[in-house]
Amino acid sequence: MNIDDLRSLARERVPRIVFNYIDGGAEGEITLRENLRAFAEVEFRPRPAVAIPECDLRTRVLGSDLSLPVLLGPVGYCRVMHPDGEAGAARAAGMAGTAYVLSTVSGQRLEDVKAASTGPVWYQLYMIGGRETAERSLARAQCVGYSVLVITIDTTIVGLREREARDGMDQLLRGNVWSKIPFLSQFLARPQWLTRFLLDGGLPDMPNIITPEGRAYRVGDAHTSIKRGAFSWEDMSWIRELWQGPIVIKGVLTADDARKAVDRGAAAVVVSNHGGRQLDCVPASLRVLPEIVEAVNGRAEILLDSGIRRGADVVKAVCLGARAVLCGRAYAYGLAAAGEAGVTRALEILRLDIERTLRLLGCPAVSALDSSYVDVRRR
Repeated sequence: MNIDDLRSLARERVPRIVFNYIDGGAEGEITLRENLRAFAEVEFRPRPAVAIPECDLRTRVLGSDLSLPVLLGPVGYCRVMHPDGEAGAARAAGMAGTAYVLSTVSGQRLEDVKAASTGPVWYQLYMIGGRETAERSLARAQCVGYSVLVITIDTTIVGLREREARDGMDQLLRGNVWSKIPFLSQFLARPQWLTRFLLDGGLPDMPNIITPEGRAYRVGDAHTSIKRGAFSWEDMSWIRELWQGPIVIKGVLTADDARKAVDRGAAAVVVSNHGGRQLDCVPASLRVLPEIVEAVNGRAEILLDSGIRRGADVVKAVCLGARAVLCGRAYAYGLAAAGEAGVTRALEILRLDIERTLRLLGCPAVSALDSSYVDVRRR
């Protein structure tokens, strides 16, 4: 019926550490909870008795026409959730008429993911391995038709995700055989997942992060190398020379950073706290959205992620100034629950939610939404 149902299925079907990788947040998970509460604080102001014979969910984002204002945001290590992985998610996005954003830390070749989708596919950049490695990835992405580059700026290091640490993430990625033994029971408890995982080759390398020697990064290497190749504003100049298309800056939470991104050539910014997975106790994305809208003042498009669970959340974000939203967890639950079919169902749920919400609001189209349809009440 809803995304929470897919979450419950995912919990039943994948090992605890995989579920907590999808579901968890940083430290005390305060921001994770606040992302959800921020949407609950926004109330609708419907206009009853308005006939809506046709409901238009379409929007246009960075030159691409989308069938609904939802893009599938970058989620790493999708093949660990299900062998369909990133290609399955991209295929589902294309079939739904929307865009897919591929994470640098994916387990499938960017060429294969692009070929799987009939819709727009964007590439999200982590500068793991430094500029030389990043340049090769960008050249590959442009060569096969990735249309937009997304640079995530809030990952100078990986946040402390305590659920993953307790479940043995470090031991499983980088430990020896003996250090892994205490954590193996959670995999044996999910025999169907384990069988698929082993038949798929086990823990995949990172085929889109290639060393100068031509070797793909291992998962453990990529995880620890993020802090050595973190993005800084000075990197924008050479990236703009390399990338012949729109650049999106993801991870903006202040007006100053929004202006800085646009001044350096960003065509769009994503208001995002990384789903509460990086620095805990930062504000919910939705709460700072109006500040970012005012600061950008129409100079760039504005997207939002973090906390999207229902189509009503999408509508609230658009009312407050977002062109569209990126969802991550919502479709990752579906992928973990049922592979590509689960991603398809997640998108279908959100589409039906959005249409129903618009009809009940008395609004004929996503393009007609504005702040008059909502009221923000802090509890």
